[in-house]
Amino acid sequence: MTSTTTPGIIEHLDPATLLLETNVRTDTAISDAFLESIKQLGVLTPILGHRVADGTVQVRAGQRRTTAAIQVGLATVPVYVVNAAGAEAERIIEQLIENEQRTELTETDRIEAWKQLEFEGLSVAQIAKRTGTKRDRVKTGLNVAKAETGAALVDQGVTLDQAAILIEFADDAELTEELTGAAVNDPDYFPHAVERARRDRQERIAAQPHIDAARAAGYEILEEIGYYDESPYPLHILLTATGETVRKSDVEGKEGIAVYIRCWNGEPSIRYYVTDPTAHGFTINNQYGGRPAKGPMTDDQKSERKQLIENNKAWDAAETVRREWLAQFLSRKALPKNTVNLAAWALTENIYSVANNLSDGRTLACELLGVKSAGNHLAAQPGKAGNVLLAAVIATLEKSTSRQSWRYPDEHVAHYLAQVADWGYPLSPVEKIAAKITDETADEPDVAQQ
Repeated sequence: MTSTTTPGIIEHLDPATLLLETNVRTDTAISDAFLESIKQLGVLTPILGHRVADGTVQVRAGQRRTTAAIQVGLATVPVYVVNAAGAEAERIIEQLIENEQRTELTETDRIEAWKQLEFEGLSVAQIAKRTGTKRDRVKTGLNVAKAETGAALVDQGVTLDQAAILIEFADDAELTEELTGAAVNDPDYFPHAVERARRDRQERIAAQPHIDAARAAGYEILEEIGYYDESPYPLHILLTATGETVRKSDVEGKEGIAVYIRCWNGEPSIRYYVTDPTAHGFTINNQYGGRPAKGPMTDDQKSERKQLIENNKAWDAAETVRREWLAQFLSRKALPKNTVNLAAWALTENIYSVANNLSDGRTLACELLGVKSAGNHLAAQPGKAGNVLLAAVIATLEKSTSRQSWRYPDEHVAHYLAQVADWGYPLSPVEKIAAKITDETADEPDVAQQ
């Protein structure tokens, strides 16, 4: 037997005359975007209602549409008026089905639709206004939609903002896959992974011309160097036949020369090495006690050195991400009530770090606040005194952190990072080392609760 739906009638009614029936949906919050869409386009999907004995129409499905229509001042809305005679159970069932048996648009659906609207001649501002979407979101979505891999990235579950970032690395499929995994599986770590990837790419770009030049000169390119390696020999421990320290000019154009190229703070550094000093008439400077006779690095030593390099790079990336987060945190209209606690602690328990970093911290404080002068900013906006004070304290504490913070964790840095984490900043693994946070301590009370 086939069920049929009793036909109703579409009527255009004043939303102010409609009565809202009891509804299974308890969350009736209406977003600004939803209100804007109703204001721009009206109610596109008819409201489901039924007429009671006194002729009033009651809304069974569409209470948010009705409320929004009243708020924006629509004169009429389409209402599909049906015969709703029956038990209370029928109302509940119909409302459950109306709210649950629906499929939301995917992000891919949205950006493709925005792309088509742009093709039809609508600007970003027009699309945003007509669809009740924030302008920046539409702009990001269109940039993602235009990218060759954009839609595919969004289909994998990343957000529009994450997809816009991933497009930067479209020329590196392996890295894109790695970063996509971080975005989907560990979104808190995603900014750290991205910053690390950007730094690595910048270093490769900066080093590549020097690598190409070294290869063209016939030099061996060293991927890594170790203190315990017997060969090759760095120039500074070698002497020429006349007893002078070997310089770059002494080995240029010669065979058996190797170079190690790395970047330090974005600037390429080139070190020259000699595989066989005696072949060039060089001797080892006894001032250095000769080459350390400890043999090549063990596997454990290589692993330790690799971890050292990785954590140093991870710390550098985390510092950028953390300070960007702090800048956003300090721009909030209202800071958490316990922010003054950090200032009080810093000026009593950690005064040594504060005193030693006040000068350097002043510049960083301005950067975090996004102003040229903290004093002028405070004079113009005295209500921001709390933000300025906190920025000054945070800046001095930030200046007391470095790569050494993870290598040699101390209580002061640990306390500071734990407080930042309590405010909502997701610490990266290397920052957790500095904060002395382990799996055992992760469940301990937050700093603000102690």
